Parts: sequence; structure tokens; C-alpha cells
Amino acid sequence: MGGLGLGKRWLFAQQLLLWTLANLSDSSMHLLAPDAVTLEEDSLANITITSSSPANQSVVVQFNVTYSSKTNYSSIITLPEEVLLPVDATSVTFNLTAHDVGQVTTYLLSNSTDLNSLSVRIRFMVIHSNIVAVISQVIGWIYFLAWSVSFYPQAWENWRRKSVVGLNFDFLALNLTGFIAYSVFNIGLFWIPYIKEEFLKKNPNGINPVNANDVFFSLHAVLLCLVYIGQAAVYERGGQKVSWTAFFLLLIAWAFALVSLFLAVAKQITWLDYLYYFSYIKLAVTLIKYVPQAYMNYRRKSTEGWSIGNVLLDFTGGILSILQMILQSYNNDEWRLIFGDPTKFGLGLFSVVFDILFMTQHYCLYRRSQYEAVTAQED
Repeated sequence: MGGLGLGKRWLFAQQLLLWTLANLSDSSMHLLAPDAVTLEEDSLANITITSSSPANQSVVVQFNVTYSSKTNYSSIITLPEEVLLPVDATSVTFNLTAHDVGQVTTYLLSNSTDLNSLSVRIRFMVIHSNIVAVISQVIGWIYFLAWSVSFYPQAWENWRRKSVVGLNFDFLALNLTGFIAYSVFNIGLFWIPYIKEEFLKKNPNGINPVNANDVFFSLHAVLLCLVYIGQAAVYERGGQKVSWTAFFLLLIAWAFALVSLFLAVAKQITWLDYLYYFSYIKLAVTLIKYVPQAYMNYRRKSTEGWSIGNVLLDFTGGILSILQMILQSYNNDEWRLIFGDPTKFGLGLFSVVFDILFMTQHYCLYRRSQYEAVTAQED
């Protein structure tokens, strides 16, 4: 009897659990909408809102605009006051008119207590031209290829000569640290939802400065830097080593990153700020990493061992990177985009400046290659 009673109680518990789950399922109906919609100015679009399950009653959906890049959001887009989701329907489509360039963020509100729509947000971005947007994306991938391929001529040069004499070791060490820091920044801002949400709260125009090509470029750069270091370990080095000055600068950079991590964990700074600190490390490294190589070329009165192919491709990538940011800023009427990612802008600008210097050394100053082994690096 005790076992039979226990079985009945267990069956009752199972039925209760199934009933509860069914009710929870019924009450979990929610709206779905595009996270971001990009439109060309003076254009029309149809936007569809869907429900996870058919509505038991007519649902009125209203738009609560929380951000507009202009004082009057209706000068950017025209939204209907409300849309009606009929009984037993799972979707409703409304018309949207885009007027002027700008950004508008709106949340969806409904009169249904069974419908959870508080977290549904649509970001409308009106741009000057879809053609400019496509050109910007194409340029982005071209500079990604140019910058990525720029690593290979130097690797080939090292392999061909079976020597890394002429490739400055301070440059190698600083470059690896810089691209690790840049990868951390890009991955966080592109792939981590919490960080992306923090960025949108701080920059509600919704324009994330990090693109997919930025992420893959930085990760690829780290990999090729490790290839260089592997070559430096096995090929002729000519007595070269990383200077104490470079060691000291790297120590400062990583100590700064570690202290910033403790501050982020202690909630003294946001995680978004922490990632931006990594981008500043990359910016600082980019500013100084070319100096040892340029100085070595000057001392040797030669660019032998330093691949000019690397320089030419790096120059191309830097020019195109800056051009992409200019096009994005124009297309969104948001010139702060250039300064929203100072690392990306600085990376392009400083690369171009030093590449011009390297091209001057190679083609003008030291046209006659005079090989002179550097037995030791000065700090």
C-alpha cells in the first residue's frame, strides 16, 4: 500500500509538473523583430514583427523611442503610432518611411500582459547611400587582405635567406604585444554581447566601429607574428636580441593591462573601458614599434632583410583603412566614428607615415644595398 501511495503521489507530481510547464509555455509568448534595420534616405521599407505563438486576443504594439540622433526623430523616419496583431496571427507588417540620415532606437510595447516585449528593440539607421555602404564593405575586405598578405613577404624573405638579420627584434616583440592587445579589443567589441550592449549604452547611435574583417585581421596578425618569432629562433640572427628598452616598455604595457583587469573585476571601471585600455596599448605600440626598425636601417645604411613588399602592402592597407572610416562617417553623418575607434584610425595613420619613411629609405636613401651585420643592439 505504501508503494502504491508513493506511485500515485509521483504520478500526481509528474502531471503537476507537465501542467506547470504547459502554462509557462503559454505565458512565454514574446515578440521578435529585426535588431537593426538600415535604410537609404528618402526610401520606403516594410518591417515585420512576429510572435512566438498565435495571439489569443488582438494585441496593440506601440513604439517607444528611446534615442534619436536628432531632436525630432520624425525628421529621420516616420513610424506608425501603433500596429495591430490580430487574433490567431503570428506576424504583422508595417510601413516605414526614411527621410534624413540619422539613427533612431525604439522599444516595442504592447497592451497584452501575456506578451513579453520589454526587451525587444529595433535600431533604425538611415544612411546616404547603399552603394557607399557596399563600397565601404568592399574596401574593408580589400584592406584586410592587403594588411594580412603584407606579413607574408617578410616571412618569405626570412625563409629564402635562412636569416633574420635586418629584421629588428624589438619590432617583433612590440608587434606581437600590440596585436594581442588589438585582438582582445576586437573580439570583445564584436563577439561578446555584454560588451556590445555596454557600447550601445555609451554610444546609442548604434554604430560599432569594429567589423568582422578587423577581428580576423588581428587574429591573423598574431599568428604571423608567432611565425616570425619561430623563424628568429631557428635562423641566423647575427647576434640580435630584444633590447632592455623594449623589455621595459613591454613590462609597462602588461602591468597596465593587469592593473586594469583588477579595476574591472572590482567594478571601478567598466569592462568596456577595460577593452579600450587594450586598444590604447595597441595604439602606443603602433606609435613606437617602427622606430627600432627605421633606426636599424639607418645604422646599417641598408634595408636588406626588411621586406619592401611588406611595406607596400602595409601602406595600401593603411590608406584603405582610413578611406573606409571616412566613407562610414560620411554615410552615417557621424564623424565621431573615426574617434570611436582611435586604435583603428591610429593604426592606419601611423602605418602610412612610417611606410613612407621605409619607402624613402629603400628607394632613395639606401638604394645600393650595403649589408652590414649588426652584432648587438643598442638600448
